[in-house]
Amino acid sequence: MMKWASVLLVGTVAITGCAQTNKAGSEAQNTNTGEAKKSESKVKISFIHWRGEDKKVFEELIADFNKANPNISVEMNIFPSESYLANAQAKLLDGSSGDVFASFPGAQFETISKSNLYEDLSKESFVSNYNDNLIQAGKKDGKQFAFPYQLVYNQPIYNKAIFEKLKLQIPKSWDEFLQVCETLKSNGYVPIAFPGQDIGPGQFVNSMMMNNNTDEDIWSKVESGQAKLTDEWFVKTLSQFKELADKGYFQKDSLGTNKDIAGSLFAQEKAAMLATGSYMMSSNKQLNPNLVQGLLAPITVSADKAVFEGIHTTTFMLGVNAKSKYKEEAKKFIAFLSQKENAEKYANQTGQMVTVKGVQYNTPELKESATWMDKKTRFHPRYLISNSQNEKAVVASIQAVVGGKSPEQAAKEAQAIIDQNVKK
Repeated sequence: MMKWASVLLVGTVAITGCAQTNKAGSEAQNTNTGEAKKSESKVKISFIHWRGEDKKVFEELIADFNKANPNISVEMNIFPSESYLANAQAKLLDGSSGDVFASFPGAQFETISKSNLYEDLSKESFVSNYNDNLIQAGKKDGKQFAFPYQLVYNQPIYNKAIFEKLKLQIPKSWDEFLQVCETLKSNGYVPIAFPGQDIGPGQFVNSMMMNNNTDEDIWSKVESGQAKLTDEWFVKTLSQFKELADKGYFQKDSLGTNKDIAGSLFAQEKAAMLATGSYMMSSNKQLNPNLVQGLLAPITVSADKAVFEGIHTTTFMLGVNAKSKYKEEAKKFIAFLSQKENAEKYANQTGQMVTVKGVQYNTPELKESATWMDKKTRFHPRYLISNSQNEKAVVASIQAVVGGKSPEQAAKEAQAIIDQNVKK
């Protein structure tokens, strides 16, 4: 009997030991699974844009976002603006890049929206954080696909100290603008630093044409064939570009000058105006802390016929990739950037005005830009060209006349490209 009891006891111990081993193994497995799930719950989202000059402040904002959202990390990738324009759509297509992405208004916005790559953000709570009239560029078919984050004035910057030294007033007509340029030139200054190699033609054309044709639908009419670049208003605009070039009001080799070189000429106070926009005021000040800057736009008609005083743009449009696997996390990041205190930090560290309500600006350059909110400005006309080939043709026509081609011939060649696209 005791022999059987011993066997039974040993068997019981063996079974119990086995059960304990299985339980321990099960607990270990459960622990590992829990750790795996915890690890898997930390989502990494991709944020892509083109503004390398914003890298530092975005790194700070991302760090703040990570503290508030420990289960979401943000990987930022910055691309040159030229390649970003050309390649952003391809980066978004497979959903692995650009969960949150920035885009330009106009042709790029149209291209991306036609490809159904924007997630509809119309019903998100952070919509109310924005000035409604400043986010229309990100809206299509009644839906808010993107939020323009920056408010920019795409018109020349001028050196206030030089203007005061020479007792120059802000010109209110084309004749006055030419007189200002001539005075600057005769006093040894480059009147206008013109980055003709890259952004200059596409930026300067906005204020150069704004009063030559005040119809804000003119580019849609050009692209539909209802109006042409060979019409008087555009030939006049090209003629005025040529006049500035022929009279030596741009620096030498302006078509070989990029924005960095043009900005350097202006920051060194060798040039009195810079044909870019308010977005360069901060970087100019970094190059020359003593620089005192203002904004102006050439009035290309007589003072009594001027309708618009300048050009504004709402750009750096934040959107969520419709193919993203992490849409909710991406929305949380945009919501974070849309908060007043974060938008204010972005604005004052980058020198860019923003479209978020209630932001306070604390630099002279931003305060100067803010005065333009009370002026009659027109939305960036070139961004209303929906076809990128047409846009390139317009920019090329400006480079052509600055290079010596007749305005009539340059307009004719550009119109030929647009005619091909109208037929399509």
